[in-house]
Amino acid sequence: MKIENPTSRDIADLAGVSQATVSRALRNSPLVRPETRSRIQEIAKELNYFVNRNAAGLRTHHSNTIALLLFDETGGEETQINPFFLSMLGYITSAAARLDYDVLISLQQLHDDWHIEYQASHRADGLILLGYGDYRTYKEKLAALAAANTRFIIFGPIIKDQPGNSIGCDNINGGYQATRHLLDIGRKRIAFLGNTTRRCPEFADRYRGYVKAHEAVGISPEASLKVDADNLEQLGIHAVQSLLDGGESFDAIFAVTDVVAIGAIKALQERGLSVPGDVSVVGFDDVPLAAHVTPALTTVQQDTRLASESLVEAIVGLIEAKPVESTQMAPQLIVRESCGGRS
Repeated sequence: MKIENPTSRDIADLAGVSQATVSRALRNSPLVRPETRSRIQEIAKELNYFVNRNAAGLRTHHSNTIALLLFDETGGEETQINPFFLSMLGYITSAAARLDYDVLISLQQLHDDWHIEYQASHRADGLILLGYGDYRTYKEKLAALAAANTRFIIFGPIIKDQPGNSIGCDNINGGYQATRHLLDIGRKRIAFLGNTTRRCPEFADRYRGYVKAHEAVGISPEASLKVDADNLEQLGIHAVQSLLDGGESFDAIFAVTDVVAIGAIKALQERGLSVPGDVSVVGFDDVPLAAHVTPALTTVQQDTRLASESLVEAIVGLIEAKPVESTQMAPQLIVRESCGGRS
């Protein structure tokens, strides 16, 4: 069939449905039955029909764009992005494309006018925020976004009275799994590397899991084996150096991220200690590099595909005025060579 300059009305007439149903079907909306959606899309293909997204945006005041805002771990000095978040980019863009949304990738700007730059200027219909730095000041930024009626979702902790919604990991359970595995293979003195202040609620929850695992087997964790470290490889190196220089005896390390764990392994090897022969090491996140360092890193895996798809579904839900709730994902321990065990 051939129709000059076909419209959604033409498709609706041929399919025997409303224009609203055509619009939903062309966006792959699950609100349209699969057989109806398939028929509408086939008719559109035969008519060589393409959605004029600019015109649609003018009608709906939507840009069909999601802003993905990444946090710079160095505060702008070197523009270093957490590799865990980088590993999510492909899944997020794919999930958005399936829902007919584009993704605008940028860095978070830590001032009060995020909503002016993105949603209010129609650059994006909603924001996905990855990473946060110091959570105490970040929470203020979230409150400003909420006050401006900005649609946003964060990948991060679920905290009482927190503005907005979060998709996150059950960090207490992840910390428990990592530490319990070390205890079960015979490790007794497990160092903990990570910042557990109010700045880092996710790291603090991983420490709670670490303590919980010790308590489950009747062991009290040693306060002297807890060393603050933010999410930089160099800080993992410094943390291990401080333990060794202080004369501390330890046979395992649980680091709050893979980046810190990789730094810890480097520091141990530089001091002539073998991993896992002398010290077992477990990280958290399962970034792509974790499986390729030597020895391959045992880690707690956060499902990046599930996290990415959940973030996109949540922000699109907010854009479409649907109810959205914060959710936690279950972590999974991935055992590799860096753990080993007692002979």
